[in-house]
Amino acid sequence: MIENSLTGKVALITGAARRIGVSIARSLHAAGATVVLHYRNSAQEALSLQAEFNAERTGSCLVVQADLLKTHELAPLIETIIQQTQRLDILINNASSFYATPLASVSEQQWDDLLGSNLKAPLFLSQAATPYLQQHQGVIINLVDIHGIRPLAEFSVYCTAKAGLIMLTQALARELAPAIRVNGIAPGAILWPEDTIEEDQVQLLAKIALKRRGRPEDIAKTVLFLVRDAPYITGQIIAVDGGRLLNH
Repeated sequence: MIENSLTGKVALITGAARRIGVSIARSLHAAGATVVLHYRNSAQEALSLQAEFNAERTGSCLVVQADLLKTHELAPLIETIIQQTQRLDILINNASSFYATPLASVSEQQWDDLLGSNLKAPLFLSQAATPYLQQHQGVIINLVDIHGIRPLAEFSVYCTAKAGLIMLTQALARELAPAIRVNGIAPGAILWPEDTIEEDQVQLLAKIALKRRGRPEDIAKTVLFLVRDAPYITGQIIAVDGGRLLNH
């Protein structure tokens, strides 16, 4: 066994079938972990990734489906994983909703959706996972956002949710220490939203110190560092943003 490998450990990644979640899953699986891919609607993508991983190592990937907005489904989700793997070492709260909510038109449904996926679900999933994470000096990593630190115009609800998740990360780090480490990663410009126009992309890149967009792999490498190589780090938010927060 390679020193500091994740062989024998089990990692749950929410929203693992698409975008950044796929890269996180690949990174943890390559490091030796058994990965549990959560999805809500992306069944085809999740099953394809599971087949790929299990072709590399038999039984090294499971797939679970759940609507994280339905809090009553979260504890059974964790119990299903434990029944199949007998342990849980790593929880990556990656699943997220993201869209604009201009003040003039924001609705209660949008509030419930954005706060639910970005803040409520990570809290109650962490609650359900804690007894099992405590058994193995486990790790929780929350995917926050630099806009939980610096607001984005017309995204007030999303920014509020991510700001709450930053505080939740720090609060849980205090409450769950020393048995569980809890950290957050705040991505900057990694993947463009599907409706982003080129002019907006150019303007945003001009505000980034490194003058380029990041890659999902940049987030995945930071996840791996926090999980595997940072046993004395907890309660921290690491911005992976190419220096975007340096620009006032």
